[in-house]
Amino acid sequence: MTNAVHCHQLCRKFHQGGQTIHGLDHVDFDVAAGEFICLTGPSGSGKTTLLNAIGGLDRPDSGDIAVGGVSLNTLDQGALADLRLAHIGFVFQSYNLIPVLSARENIEFILLMQGVDATERHRLADDMLREVGLEGLGSRRPSELSGGQQQRVAVARAIVSRPTLVLADEPTANLDSHTAEQLMALFAELNLRHGTTFIVASHDPRVQHFARRLIRMQDGKIIEDHPLAHD
Repeated sequence: MTNAVHCHQLCRKFHQGGQTIHGLDHVDFDVAAGEFICLTGPSGSGKTTLLNAIGGLDRPDSGDIAVGGVSLNTLDQGALADLRLAHIGFVFQSYNLIPVLSARENIEFILLMQGVDATERHRLADDMLREVGLEGLGSRRPSELSGGQQQRVAVARAIVSRPTLVLADEPTANLDSHTAEQLMALFAELNLRHGTTFIVASHDPRVQHFARRLIRMQDGKIIEDHPLAHD
């Protein structure tokens, strides 16, 4: 079966203040379809750089990435955008919500781009608002929501179209413990029921409680990769 993600010898360098920083240093790993991975490591270890590379938001200096068997190296920007739209959901640390749109409209945006009709968009968005505990707040714009509420809108937008792969960067940041637990349980349900592949970058031990594989990064390298056992 085709891997959800295949990374081979990924390298990405950044230059800051006359220094060369290795965001990714010859990273190799495969992600099987339906896996739930927790990507962890200290700040600056390469977690976000790796997620951005897998999602086609940033190109590595060398190496190859394939998503669903398609090499990202072979795609131009338009084809990358089409791949993301059809198959990948993102949860960013900075939320990346559209400020002039309401919470419901932000959630619907991907569906609109996919050509889903208005009635179905509204239904799916309202279902997601309930799922993430924001029922009744759909008409509010991001500036009228707390950080935690904005994070939940971002999560709802990422998963509303049922992508095959979800890349999440610190999705439980700014969430209280109860909401974080609910969110991870929702991820786990999608993973089990729909076979959605999750790669979640997080320091939060609650993420590790739901994930089934741990990948630890340091200085742009994978230094640990093992399954997580749960009772």
